[in-house]
Amino acid sequence: MRAELTSLIESYEKRILGQAMNLKLLLSAILVGGHVLLEGVPGTGKTQMVKTLASLLGGAFNRIQFTPDLLPSDITGSTIYNMKDGSFQTLKGPIFTNVLLADEINRTPAKTQAALLEAMEEQQVTIQGETYRLPEVFFVVATQNPIEFEGTYPLPEAQQDRFLFKLQIGFPTLEEETNVLRNVLENKTFMDEVQSVLDMDTFLAIRTEIDAVTLSEEVLDYIMQIIHRTRNTETIRFGASTRAAIALGKAARSWAYLDDRDYVTPDDVKMVAKPSLRHRIHVSPHMELEGVNIDQVIEELVGSVPVPR
Repeated sequence: MRAELTSLIESYEKRILGQAMNLKLLLSAILVGGHVLLEGVPGTGKTQMVKTLASLLGGAFNRIQFTPDLLPSDITGSTIYNMKDGSFQTLKGPIFTNVLLADEINRTPAKTQAALLEAMEEQQVTIQGETYRLPEVFFVVATQNPIEFEGTYPLPEAQQDRFLFKLQIGFPTLEEETNVLRNVLENKTFMDEVQSVLDMDTFLAIRTEIDAVTLSEEVLDYIMQIIHRTRNTETIRFGASTRAAIALGKAARSWAYLDDRDYVTPDDVKMVAKPSLRHRIHVSPHMELEGVNIDQVIEELVGSVPVPR
């Protein structure tokens, strides 16, 4: 199975340049059934990143552009009356897919944002009182722009907590960006049709293998020490939840598997700590005034927890 994943990552990195770490984190999230919040300025390839991953996995892909007038039924679906035979029919919405891109999720009001909550947490959708199961492989990637606040509705903490990772998409290096420009102008690489590397059955088999990755009692205790430290420090106003601990454990397992190991090490936990926690904890006001960002706080906090041997 790992050979297929290696091939997938290589194909991914050839098409999406300058985002190697985020690509691997995105893949590790979908492998354990998590969802991802992508934050970055417009034009940094967020949509292309998600669409390419869906194609490489051989899964169905849908994109929803979130706007202020978007309704919950535009996401989940609705029931209509068929006058021809006098019956009601359910029209399933774009959420019934394998990979869903919720583009600019913070541009729609809370009522519409909440339409994703049941789907992300319980993998099901309720339409007019009837419950429908979503595909076994269901992955939501939501994007938001960190520099534009006019006409936006910030995601509530409860909804942010549903995401396994929050990834920050920055600009590539000069060399990487030059290669992107060259490839686009010369119609190379990602302008071609993306061929799938995996199929859904293989993907589900990989998930089963990840569930078998060993998470020792020592590493489990290390994760819990980090989580509890977030609740007992003056630099953090609100600490991480139990869901955050579960996310950290799942993400560490997936990262270990992608690193070709069947056991989790403390280094795996450190690698996924920032994307797993940065949207779940809040820096104290006095730290914000000093210009300290959340990633710095997480790095110092994780570094203060004794590493098991």
